[in-house]
Formats: sequence, C-alpha cells, structure tokens
Amino acid sequence: MGLYRPNSGEICYQGERIDSLTEKQLKHYRTRMQMVFQDPYSSLNPRMSVEKILTEPMRFHNPRMERAAVDEKVALVMRQVGIDPDWRDRFPHEFSGGQRQRISIARALSVDPDFIVADEPIAALDVSIQAQILNLMMDLQRDHNLTYLFISHDLSVVKHISNRVAVMYLGSLCELAETEDLYSRPLHPYTRALLSAIPQIGESFSHEKLPGDVPSPINLPEGCVFHTRCQYSRAVCRKNVPRQVEIGDNRSVACHGIAEGWLSEYSAESRAM
Repeated sequence: MGLYRPNSGEICYQGERIDSLTEKQLKHYRTRMQMVFQDPYSSLNPRMSVEKILTEPMRFHNPRMERAAVDEKVALVMRQVGIDPDWRDRFPHEFSGGQRQRISIARALSVDPDFIVADEPIAALDVSIQAQILNLMMDLQRDHNLTYLFISHDLSVVKHISNRVAVMYLGSLCELAETEDLYSRPLHPYTRALLSAIPQIGESFSHEKLPGDVPSPINLPEGCVFHTRCQYSRAVCRKNVPRQVEIGDNRSVACHGIAEGWLSEYSAESRAM
C-alpha cells in the first residue's frame, strides 16, 4: 500500500515489484489493493459522514464518476456489508465498533479491489461481534473473488479463514504451507509451539514451552532469530540465517534442523521423493 517503505527485501504484486514505485505509480495499484485496519475507532475520520468516507476513495481514483453512479455505489457497498443505506448521513460516533468495521470494509470495497490487506480486523471487537465480521469477510471473499492477506495472532481464526498460512517470528518467515498441512503437521519449532498453545477440549495435548524472553526487534540475534528460544538449536543456528527450504508441494520452512535432516521427520531423502 506504500504506507511504509521496507528497508530491505522486495514487495511484489502479481509478479511486479511495487515497493520502489512513486506515489503516482502506486495510484494505479491502489484501486486493486485496499486495506482494512485493526482499530475501527481511529481508522474512520470522525468529522466525515459515512457517505463522505465511502465516496472519498471513489472520487480520488475516478474523478469523472457521475454523481448518480457514486450514490448507487455507496448504497450498494453499504448493503453488501449489512449497513442500511439510509444511514449514509450519520457519523462514525453513531455506530458500534462492529458497525464501524463494516463501514471500513465497505470503504475498501468501494473501488472494486482484487486484494485486501486485513490487519487484525476483528481483534478490537467484542467476541460476540468477531464471528459476524469474520463470516461477512468470507462471504465477500466468495462473492467478489477477493484475495485477503489476513494478519492475525488468533490461530483459530487463521485456521477458519485461510487457505495458506505464513508463520512469522520477529519479522522473519518461519514456515509457509497450506492451512490443513500446517495445522495437522507443523514442522518449524516455533510453529509447533504456537499450535500446541491452542486449547483442545476433550483431547490430551502437550504444551511446548518456549524458554527465555522474546529478543528486542531492534537488536535481533545473529543467525536464526528463533535460536535463543529453541530447544533444538545448534551452533549453525547461532551463526547462519536459515534459508527457505521447499518441503513437498506449496510448502517451505526456514530451519537448519529441517534442511539438514536432524530435526524433523523430513530428511533430505524424503524431500527428494
């Protein structure tokens, strides 16, 4: 989205690098990419009515859009997210947290994007409302053929909404896999520890405890960033950053133990099969 510029690496969208584009060049992509923020209270301008909130991106990306078409689009996206179009003249403070997040989703939909970054979109909501917003997003994904980058710390929610899951620790990608594969057979030690923390009703499970404290993100440890809390770490983990290793189809793991075959059931031989 260009809100922040990365200080390393690359960001690509549909095979094209976009992290180095100018604001003018990014404008073209922002009709295809939108964002839903975590906090529905601070992400909406309190001085703007719902109608102005929804029309602003339309006017910005399509200044020649006729008034009748704008009004029709506002009513459409409001209905799609479950908000009565007759409330378009109301202001954010007149809505609940769940309704505000619906308005945020409607704003993202107003320019017909293909890709939406959803940054913890239900974390700030009451538990009773979270399922409603999650189901709404899944319905919209199906109806509009949307792709989500859904950022969350709630592992149950991630399992429910995701097709593929990327597990990150201190800004580094640990593991990437299809949802069913990752939850049924986690490979990276951090992924295993995360999933073992999910309570299981009626089932016996062991919680893998992580020793020590999380390192400072501004003073990362050398080598694998997880080695200070990994019970399996060896000298190579403390010296070298692990590379992503392909494990079967559509799966990769960044772990020396798995790459060298001394940690996981996956060995160099099984990867070659």
